[in-house]
Amino acid sequence: MCGSKYTAIRLLFTGGDSVCLPNFNVYTGRMILIVDDKKENIFSLKTLLEIHHFDVDTAGSGEEALKKILKNDYCLIILDVQMPGMDGFEVAEAVSGFGKAKDIPIIFLSAVNTDKKFITRGYLSGGMDYVAKPFDPDLLLLKVKTFYKLYMQKKELDDIQVSLKEEINYRKKAEDRLQESYEELRNILESIPQIAFTASVTGQLEFVNQHWLEFATSRHDFPEVHPGDTTVAAILQQAIGSGEKLSAEIRIRERQSGSFRFHQLTVSPVRKDKNISKWVGVFSDIHAQRMTNQLLETMVVERTAELQTANTELAARNNELEQFAFVTSHDLNEPLRKIKVFVDLLRSRFLVNNKEAISYIDKITRSSVRMTELIDDLTQYSKLDIAAATVSIDLNQMLEEILIDLELVIREKQAEITIDSLPAIKGIPGQIRLVFQNLIGNAMKFVQAGTPPRVRIRAGRVEEPDSAEEAAGGRFIRITVADNGIGFDEKYLSRIFSVFQRLHTKDQYEGSGIGLSIVKKIIEKHQGYITAKSEEGKGATFIILLPLSTETKPA
Repeated sequence: MCGSKYTAIRLLFTGGDSVCLPNFNVYTGRMILIVDDKKENIFSLKTLLEIHHFDVDTAGSGEEALKKILKNDYCLIILDVQMPGMDGFEVAEAVSGFGKAKDIPIIFLSAVNTDKKFITRGYLSGGMDYVAKPFDPDLLLLKVKTFYKLYMQKKELDDIQVSLKEEINYRKKAEDRLQESYEELRNILESIPQIAFTASVTGQLEFVNQHWLEFATSRHDFPEVHPGDTTVAAILQQAIGSGEKLSAEIRIRERQSGSFRFHQLTVSPVRKDKNISKWVGVFSDIHAQRMTNQLLETMVVERTAELQTANTELAARNNELEQFAFVTSHDLNEPLRKIKVFVDLLRSRFLVNNKEAISYIDKITRSSVRMTELIDDLTQYSKLDIAAATVSIDLNQMLEEILIDLELVIREKQAEITIDSLPAIKGIPGQIRLVFQNLIGNAMKFVQAGTPPRVRIRAGRVEEPDSAEEAAGGRFIRITVADNGIGFDEKYLSRIFSVFQRLHTKDQYEGSGIGLSIVKKIIEKHQGYITAKSEEGKGATFIILLPLSTETKPA
């Protein structure tokens, strides 16, 4: 009986006795080829190897063995010497001539040819060992195991060698490509008009272009930097520390002139396989631009000071103008009031029955009235430039008060004025009141004879100034004042908002020609916009656009 570490097997070529063989733990991979013309020998040897976990293939002749060697990969050949046809020596010589199989180790087995000359021939024909039958199974297994491991190790070494060769070739090609890239980079840096350099990953200068020596004393030194600026080496180390592109404005000394010139230094990393392999720096001359900017900044400062002075003077002059307008209005109105009083006295005391004189007196009276209105309008127009605080205005209440003031005119002309619900707005109350007084007054003034005036005022919110659709959350308030008056040709749209511009003579329609100018100036002062749509004989619609916020202005 054999122990657990041994296997019993009957070896026919040892005389049929059973022997106990040790169990080897051999790592299997490629097959072992057994070549013998006797089936019983193949069976015994195959069984011995398979028990020890070897993969085994067999061949009954030299010719069959050669065919299998051409098709399959083997790690060891156990070859019988005495075979009909091709003997073992001839098979070994043929195998050693195959490029694919020449490195396969061969163990010769021989029961009769044990002379030295046969053993020598076996080694000369390519064999690695020569074993005589009957053989010691333990010894044969050790030899098989040794040659198997040697072959597998050699195979691994060959594979490693091939892999290393491929890796070397790959690295060589990569180095060649990298060198080509560096050469291309150097050629590019040499061709550009800027100062340029490359540095190692630690910040050592490697290459500088031809413009470098215009500012540096040698190709190994950085240019001299203005004492108030950061040095080039420090900027480069800062970029290396961050691992990112870095730009800085510095002044470097030009060797020929000795003066410092402003440059924009840009330091960029060059990466290979996500790792930084070197740094590239480029100096761009921005001296002219920098000098221009400094000049512009100086001019801006000077101009700002001039504007502040001019604003101070303008404020003083506006104050003087305001006082002048007040005095002028008072002084001009006083003679007009006297003219009116004395004309009335002449009419009542001396010219009651003189119709011709009364007609002249009426003309004087109408002229004095128009003069008074003109002075009042001009006074109002000049006061629009005076700063005033804005408050929240209830347009509904304001329009109600305006209609009360115009009650007599409305009743006289049988006017119909419709006002929809209007929103509250931010503004200067007195000026906004003038806007609606003028627009409603014009609507009742410029109508065809015998036609009662019809005026409608409505408002809505829009998102954009030119939007046709209303939006509940819009940024602008659009107010429209539409009438059924005489209208006008829209080619005169720009004229109607100009001072003293009239589309009709004062004999046809009363007025100073300043009303719409006042309206336009007030709306613009409130950061708004006013326009109108009209056709002759079909009325007019005035459109006012006001922002809800003073930060939002119509385009």
